[in-house]
Amino acid sequence: MSTTDEIADLLTRIRNASRAKHKYVDARYSRMNIAIAKVLAEAGYIKDHIEDEKSYRVRLFLKYRKGVKHGPVIHQLKRLSKCGQRFYVKSKAIPHVMSGLGLTVLSTSQGVMSGEKARELKIGGELLFSVW
Repeated sequence: MSTTDEIADLLTRIRNASRAKHKYVDARYSRMNIAIAKVLAEAGYIKDHIEDEKSYRVRLFLKYRKGVKHGPVIHQLKRLSKCGQRFYVKSKAIPHVMSGLGLTVLSTSQGVMSGEKARELKIGGELLFSVW
């Protein structure tokens, strides 16, 4: 079964797996999904990812907090730009998520990156999603 929105499919898989407290989640192998996994790993929202070209899968290892407030590190994933309506922003208009506690992910001319990194490089792009 093919999906029309790979990013929304990946976000839904991550959201469902983290709520069910799974150790990992598998997604379809694509350059966009790998780039998103790298950004999430750099920001500390997932532990790591493994690319498996033979089976066309990307495996993302989810991260959970330990201690009194144990639970998933990812509380919410929200898709901002959709297939029917794309949102493009300039570098000065990149939104701050939860007053800087969250992360905005953008697709720019220099690849997929976090909103903070795009602000530093002073480049805008398409708002993909936000996570906190």
